[in-house]
Amino acid sequence: MAKVKLTKNELKKQKDALKMFQRYLPTLMLKKQQLQAEIRAVEMRVKELRAEKERIDNSFKAWIAVFGEKGVFTADILKITKLVLTEGNIAGVPIPIFEGADFAITPYSLIEKPLWLDSAVQNMKQALLIDLEADVMEEQQRRLEAELRTTTQRVNLFEKIKIPESKQNIKKIQVYLGDEQTAAVVRGKISKRAMEKRAG
Repeated sequence: MAKVKLTKNELKKQKDALKMFQRYLPTLMLKKQQLQAEIRAVEMRVKELRAEKERIDNSFKAWIAVFGEKGVFTADILKITKLVLTEGNIAGVPIPIFEGADFAITPYSLIEKPLWLDSAVQNMKQALLIDLEADVMEEQQRRLEAELRTTTQRVNLFEKIKIPESKQNIKKIQVYLGDEQTAAVVRGKISKRAMEKRAG
């Protein structure tokens, strides 16, 4: 803690600082609560997406053996051509928002390929969309958690250090200035008595 000047100017400075800390603390606490609520909402959405992905994976398992048919399902049949994101803002934190994705499906012969291939491509597309959205949601969560850590540090700094420090400095300066004023009154009375003695 820096040494505090015991002056009226420093008293005003400390009172102004205390007012500022007390004015911003509720805003920081509100931001902290908002971030915590948003993080919980994102976590819930990620859980929902992961559960949906697991459901799709389980439905794949029922007929996964047909994927093994030679030359039917190739890795390049479905490709992501564009990830569509927009920029959002939660409590002052810029976050990516998943809007969707564009896919390219390699053309294939409906006569030469089995009937189930259309369904498999659609299921793969759905699974990829879920994975992409979950990845974006996890990035949102990382950014919100980083901001929450910073906001929590600020709340703690104001609550546990700056506000008590300012109050302590104000009290110390007020006591000193009060003592100085009392001493000045006493000196004045002593001087007055001395002058009266000399005059009388």
